[in-house]
Amino acid sequence: MDGIEPQASLNSSYVAAPHSSMSADDEDQTQGHEGDHAPLLPPSAGPLATRHSPEDTHYLVYLIFFVLGIGSLLPWNFFITAKHYWLFKLSNSSQTDGHEEPHSDLSDYFESYLAIASTIPSVLCLVLNYLLVNRVSPRVRILSSLCVILVVFVVTTVMVKVDVSGCRQQFFAGTLASVALVSGASNLFSGSVFGISGHFPMRISQALISGQAMGGTLSSVASVIDLAAASDVTDSALVYFLTADVFILLCIITYLLLPKLAYSQYYMALAGGVVPSEGTADGHAGTPAATSVSVPPLKPILRKTWVLGFSVFYVFFISIMIFPALSSGIQSVQRDSGSPWTTTYFVPLTSFFLYNVADFCGRQMTAWLQVPGPTSRVLPILVVCRTLLVPLFMFCNYQPRYHLHTVLFAHDLFPVVFVSLLGLSNGYLGTLPMIYGPKVVPRELAEATGVTMSFFLTLGLAVGSAFSVLIVHCI
Repeated sequence: MDGIEPQASLNSSYVAAPHSSMSADDEDQTQGHEGDHAPLLPPSAGPLATRHSPEDTHYLVYLIFFVLGIGSLLPWNFFITAKHYWLFKLSNSSQTDGHEEPHSDLSDYFESYLAIASTIPSVLCLVLNYLLVNRVSPRVRILSSLCVILVVFVVTTVMVKVDVSGCRQQFFAGTLASVALVSGASNLFSGSVFGISGHFPMRISQALISGQAMGGTLSSVASVIDLAAASDVTDSALVYFLTADVFILLCIITYLLLPKLAYSQYYMALAGGVVPSEGTADGHAGTPAATSVSVPPLKPILRKTWVLGFSVFYVFFISIMIFPALSSGIQSVQRDSGSPWTTTYFVPLTSFFLYNVADFCGRQMTAWLQVPGPTSRVLPILVVCRTLLVPLFMFCNYQPRYHLHTVLFAHDLFPVVFVSLLGLSNGYLGTLPMIYGPKVVPRELAEATGVTMSFFLTLGLAVGSAFSVLIVHCI
């Protein structure tokens, strides 16, 4: 179509080159300041009429995706931050005050096995999600996965008050099965939500990813409050898991509200293969887009996003290797003082709460700062540099130590600094490639690319969780 300028996209804050046959050098992007109406990379054909898209009234769609982001990682975070509860359930002690941390073979390595049980089925579910992108609607995938998560969490809540002292092995196996089921459903949910967010402006994808970090922050705050308020560990866990049940219900309600808003109707119509005509805000009238194939083509997606995919993979590979299996085992060097800070609250605050707050701050930074860009070589270099964090954590006061007895960082300030750096870099460097991915492909591949980026993330978690077991055994 000679003489016609590329149409404005709905997704990105980057400016596209005028022809899709551009050279590799021409694909370097320059940031613009056009907000919701900035172009997509590369431009997709068709009259998208972005000038007539409705406003996000009261930021409701932004808030809904933020809540859905919280819900996508909330189940996993509620499992891993209930450390005192799992220690009690899996230990050989009958003490119930929650102030001691008795150990057994099951409880010592529970978090590492938890990570493996959660990430391996997650990878399989994301492969399934990719195959179902054009076959099953996002609504069916999202609501069915949320219902599965709710059912499993209700069962987990009921089990809090069940005495499992005579069947700890069976409880351990059942818990890992629950984690596997919840993680598979959660990744089907988060992959689907991130996929449809790829059709929205970049700030919506950023809201979803920031919400994921907030999910970890809320779970860690709830854990600390429960520890402080409840005298019995089972009472604390009961309130804790009931909170998760209520929030999963909230996610279902907010997602059902999403299609009723004009702003989301417009963009979700494009996601469903309908190009709104001028003056059409709800997307119910317009020109149907080209018919999609049953399975999106993977090769053009990987050609554009393999560096971004590697960056996502490696960021979360390093993060899950350290958090929570390694970081939550670091104890205060003044633990023998008997202070509540050095015993009961040190791990929940320095490991879980601090990491999630730093992670949230890193993800929020991407709303205002998006450097390095999607084609920059600096991004993968920074990602690889995070490898240095692994030995830093290994030489903190991790306990118990069986093989590596040297503690180089024998002060409580060191794990605080290292955890803050781990969370901040995870949030920032993990978010950038996730929001870039769906923006550097044609619009018809945006949802499939979102699912593909989620696959790289989960693959990093799966491989990293396996390495976390190795590191814990080496220490």
